[in-house]
Amino acid sequence: MYHVSSSPHVKAKMTTQSIMRDVIIALLPATIFGIYNNSNLFGIKYGIHSAFLILITVITCVAAEYIYNKITDNQVSIFDLSAVVTGMILALNLPCTFPYWKAALGGAFAIIIVKQLFGGLGQNFMNPALGARCFLMLSFAGNMTAFYPEDVSGIDAATSATPLTALKNVGEGSSLLDMFVGTHAGTIGETSIIALLIGALYLTVRNIIDLRIPLTYIAVFAVCIMLFNKSTDMNFLAMHLCGGGLIFGAFFMATDYSTSPITKTGRYIFGICLGLLTAIFRTFGNTAEGVSYAIIFCNLLVPLIEKWSIPKAFGVVKAKGGK
Repeated sequence: MYHVSSSPHVKAKMTTQSIMRDVIIALLPATIFGIYNNSNLFGIKYGIHSAFLILITVITCVAAEYIYNKITDNQVSIFDLSAVVTGMILALNLPCTFPYWKAALGGAFAIIIVKQLFGGLGQNFMNPALGARCFLMLSFAGNMTAFYPEDVSGIDAATSATPLTALKNVGEGSSLLDMFVGTHAGTIGETSIIALLIGALYLTVRNIIDLRIPLTYIAVFAVCIMLFNKSTDMNFLAMHLCGGGLIFGAFFMATDYSTSPITKTGRYIFGICLGLLTAIFRTFGNTAEGVSYAIIFCNLLVPLIEKWSIPKAFGVVKAKGGK
């Protein structure tokens, strides 16, 4: 059956599969660099571990969606590649030391609990990968923050910190160049700003993402982080922009079609909320990060944002007396 809505109708060549394929391609620079970086920092063992983490998480997400489709007697939806994207984004949000079985558990949670139980692609109320990341953070906080392997000589896992954590705790992090290139510890996919921007540029050229959300997000965050910290140091600002998952979240997670506003005004509001909350979490929270929680919280605000930002249909006026 065809359910036809009122005009206007827009015909586009893009399909869900083609969009997801472009997102996968855009994630490849960060994926490849993450595997290389962990091999370079901690040895080939952790580079291989990073690669298998990504592979296992993707396979788990695809398998969970396929099994759920079969059990519920729904059309198999794995060929739209959305489960692959979910698995990649979740894996790139994990440290290179994360256990395989816990990554698989996170993949199953993302697909079954966050995505499929709410109706599948387009019906989920939050980003599945980020929902799973928050689940893993609450369940296995120690593993999620184990960025430095304990068995690597010359590294004290108890005192080592990511550049963003060092910036929050002692007021200084790694060199800005290292943070921009990504030659430091962190989650597999978040460290290299260059790799992430290459992917973001690809998505922009392919018209997959709307820059209103990421640019508003980053601009508002930049203003708020300086105001909240009463700082005018541009190096401090640059480190906050390059540290943690801000760039990764802004371009690859906040722009998720299902969990972001469809209206132009709504996207600006969404970006403002994201920037404000991330700055609040980073400045006043117990942890140095805040991107994941900011995006999850703002995902919940999307229905309200769209309610107030959707334009009125031509010729429609509010009846007098509130009727």
